[in-house]
Amino acid sequence: MKALGYTQKGAISEPSSVVEFETDQPTPGAGDLLVEVLGVSVNPVDVKVRANRRPPGDAPRILGFDAAGIVRQTGAAVKGFKPGDAVFYAGEFTRPGSNAAFQVVDERLVGRKPNSLGFAEAAALPLTSITAWEILFDCFRVAEGGGAGDAVLIIGGAGGVGSILIQLAKQLTGLTVIATASRDDTRAWVTKMGADHVIDHHKPLDAQVADLGLHPRYVASLNQTGRHFAAIVELIQPRGHISLIDDPQGIDITAIKLKALTLSWEFMFARSMFQTDDMQAQGDLLGRVSALVDEGRLVTTANRHLGPLTGDSLRAALTEQDSGAAIGKIVLDGLGNAAG
Repeated sequence: MKALGYTQKGAISEPSSVVEFETDQPTPGAGDLLVEVLGVSVNPVDVKVRANRRPPGDAPRILGFDAAGIVRQTGAAVKGFKPGDAVFYAGEFTRPGSNAAFQVVDERLVGRKPNSLGFAEAAALPLTSITAWEILFDCFRVAEGGGAGDAVLIIGGAGGVGSILIQLAKQLTGLTVIATASRDDTRAWVTKMGADHVIDHHKPLDAQVADLGLHPRYVASLNQTGRHFAAIVELIQPRGHISLIDDPQGIDITAIKLKALTLSWEFMFARSMFQTDDMQAQGDLLGRVSALVDEGRLVTTANRHLGPLTGDSLRAALTEQDSGAAIGKIVLDGLGNAAG
């Protein structure tokens, strides 16, 4: 089958960062689905892995985490899906990815694709929806329908995670949502996603939040945590909760002691990497997201469609992702379209 991968760690501009090659079609294990990949999207993790991790062995590593496609074969122990089902998922960190014509994935991580979306549009959602859901309900422990009278600050609201986190908070909780954005187009985007208030992350966050007359209990810091950490500690309520997904250097966590704050990292691959007993939670929540999309309560966060997945289009998508200026998600048609 056709696949795209990388052969050496380094920048996206390096020729080795995107190579086209042929490889064997994978065979599903007992609990796996074999999926023909018809839509994909890119994420910051694709850029980070290429930059920092050498591929194991001599073959190129196939990256790509978000995918939507059609189940073509099921393992002997699979009970929830059958060939012909349209699905979407974010895959696993330690297995070959979605930048291939076919991919094998554990059925517990898979949800049924929204009927109202095309494959590329659906592929925008899985990784970021899981991340946002786990921040809101697992880290913050906000109950569905709860949160009235409290506020959440989402730093980096126009990115992939921020775009769906805003929607989930507005649709499933009573939280007031403050999102950060610094340009006219990003401010318009987070407003479209449903943010109640928009502030500029190039200016002091604590002063701007104070001007709103709000005192957030929760902060989802999705980028530039080190830059904003002092302001976050200043603006958040005592016994509040900070959840982050980036890798800040040099933050002093003793600063959170006096307010008895909770600090947690969200990493959506943790369940699959450690084969936790509750892996099915990710498939279940994707099913909820799919239903909410079909009900019209959530919208896809796909904002740029770069056409069929090729070496050139993937490199363009990754370059745009790495620029830090991407809004929502960048999507492409999967290699399975060419294989079928």
